[in-house]
Amino acid sequence: MGLLLLLTFTLLSSWRPVGAQSPFTIRNVNLVIEPGNDVMRDTNVTLRCQAVVSTSDKQLLSRAYRLYKDNILVYTDTTNSSEDLVYQLPLARVSNTGKYECQIVIEGKSMSSEPKKLTVTGLSTPELHLSKRVLNEGEEVIAKCTAPGEMGPIIFYFYADFSEIKEERVNKNHVEVALRFNGAGIRKINCSYVALIMPNSVRSEQSNIVSISVKELPLNPVLEISPHQRVYEGDPLNITCTIGDFHSYSEKVHVYLSQGKHLLSFGTNKVNYSKLAVANEPGEFECRLEMGKVAKVATATVSVTELFSVPTLTVSPKDVFQEDEIKLICRSEVYAPERLRREELVYTIDPLRSHLVSGRGAGIFSGKTLPYEFNYTCSAKAKEIVKHSKTLRVSPKVPVSQPKISVVGRAVLGRPFQILCQSDKGSLPINYTLWRRNDLLKMAIVKQLPQKALFNVTIQRPDEISQYMCDAQNKQDRVVELSKRLNASVTVPVSDTLLTVLPDLRNIAEGDRLYLICSINGTPPVTFKWYRSGRAQPLSTTTSNKITLDYQVPEVSREHSGTYYCEAGNYANNVRSQLVTIDVSMAMWKKGLIVASCLLVVAVLVLLLVLHFRAKRVRFERTAVSVWTERPSKPASDEESSLASHEPDVEYTEVVHPQPADPARVPLRKGTDTVYSELQNAPHGVANCCDYGSEEYAELNGEQPEINHTHLDGYNHHDLPVPVD
Repeated sequence: MGLLLLLTFTLLSSWRPVGAQSPFTIRNVNLVIEPGNDVMRDTNVTLRCQAVVSTSDKQLLSRAYRLYKDNILVYTDTTNSSEDLVYQLPLARVSNTGKYECQIVIEGKSMSSEPKKLTVTGLSTPELHLSKRVLNEGEEVIAKCTAPGEMGPIIFYFYADFSEIKEERVNKNHVEVALRFNGAGIRKINCSYVALIMPNSVRSEQSNIVSISVKELPLNPVLEISPHQRVYEGDPLNITCTIGDFHSYSEKVHVYLSQGKHLLSFGTNKVNYSKLAVANEPGEFECRLEMGKVAKVATATVSVTELFSVPTLTVSPKDVFQEDEIKLICRSEVYAPERLRREELVYTIDPLRSHLVSGRGAGIFSGKTLPYEFNYTCSAKAKEIVKHSKTLRVSPKVPVSQPKISVVGRAVLGRPFQILCQSDKGSLPINYTLWRRNDLLKMAIVKQLPQKALFNVTIQRPDEISQYMCDAQNKQDRVVELSKRLNASVTVPVSDTLLTVLPDLRNIAEGDRLYLICSINGTPPVTFKWYRSGRAQPLSTTTSNKITLDYQVPEVSREHSGTYYCEAGNYANNVRSQLVTIDVSMAMWKKGLIVASCLLVVAVLVLLLVLHFRAKRVRFERTAVSVWTERPSKPASDEESSLASHEPDVEYTEVVHPQPADPARVPLRKGTDTVYSELQNAPHGVANCCDYGSEEYAELNGEQPEINHTHLDGYNHHDLPVPVD
């Protein structure tokens, strides 16, 4: 029973659904080169690809191996074995040199090894074979060069007598070429090759040397020229190009006759040619025979004597101006007197125009020059031989026109400036002369464009500018052309820059219109600028043709007070004026308002003072002592009269007592400061011997006054009359 359970467990653990993959991982791939990375040729080399794969069981996996050389697939194999992949390179060659890499692929997973380089040194010695060892001129021989055991690409080189004669590139280890030799003799043939191993190449040793014998063909060209010596221009020449003993050859032979690079005639086996002898032509003739690939050449030289030389055409005089008389002379300087008389030479000019006629003597033509350039040629003819001169270009010079005198830029008084003297027409060179009145100042020669006649001068007065003139001349015997007088404006530099202020500096008040007038001496146009000190930018900038200009402030204020100046400049210079300080005073109505305000304030103060003093006077009046005198206004009764007759008259007088200097020494009193005193008047003629006493009423500071008094019989203070002011 236990054994059955164990078997069942084993079967269940090993059972896997159909199509399920066993888990695995490729841990490492390594490429090994045996016996080493650097080997000699003919060594047996083994490339071993080792892969380490981990699986969960012992199930065999399908492994695909790929072997690359220089990134090119060279071998592939698929196996279920876990053994190493082995790739053999028996008898390794230089062509096996390169970088190898191994790759393994299992169920979509892949891994590659690190590249390993195999270097094979040593090339095999090439071998040369020829199809025959003896041949005639022009015949071909097949040469085969082999690189035993090597592989392409290979470049083969063939040598004859150790000089390279052929090169051929192939992708195999041998090549066959056809070689052909001209000229009899023994030739030594060998070969070599270069194995192309990118990016390098390796050259082999030289092959074996094979000697061949080249036999000369009995085929010789024959060149005959008649006459051959003392040949003059115009003599007939008969030339024959043929083959010596050509009847013994059944094969056609091509014949070519040429003079220099010019082919005169060609044919088969034989050529005849006739021409007139001409000097200065190539004197070498060539007869060339070609049969198959064989070519033979014969040459001969004929010296031809000139009958007369090529004519030369000259003009007289050399410096020719339009409409001047000229002579064209055509002349052959050399001729053969043994064959030709000078009178036999006939000269003509081309083109023959109506303005030229034949003069005295052969080859002389005279007339007037044309107003433009013209080309002339002449020819000399004798015994049917015509020779032409070189082309002569006659360029008549243009007479100089009246020069124009002008100023370059601007003429500034007291400074150097340039005067230009220039003629619109005239052939170079032109001589220019500058004059001042009748005095010669300077000279200038204009030889080529764009050179100009410029003269540096300086003037001190504006009217001096009109004293300058210049002349121009381009031929000694011609009339000198004189210019007009120099007419140009002169710029006087700015000077005496003055800033004037209106109204007067002492009378500038708020609300006035201010004028800053800038005036100068100098040549307009003038650019005026007004500045206020402390500011970099100008208040105003104006360009004018006047020498006086103003800047206006329509209504000035106290803020316009400050220092001002102006600056004026023209094309010559800039000059700054003097500094002007402006102090803007208060407006008159403001001054009047202030005066009125001050007067009003003073009046108010005076009024306040008056009111104050009156208030104090009232207080003083209230503190004064008053005394009154009162008499009865009506007669009393007899009883009263009797009583009154015995009483003296009483007078009341107001007496003002001055305040003591030290108020503290006077006792403080309340009430009014009024004191009433009673005085008795004695009867007429009776002395005042008795003091009836006095009553005083005082009211100080609202307190009840202290009263010192003496009561009279029949009177008290209530009987006193009321004081009258």
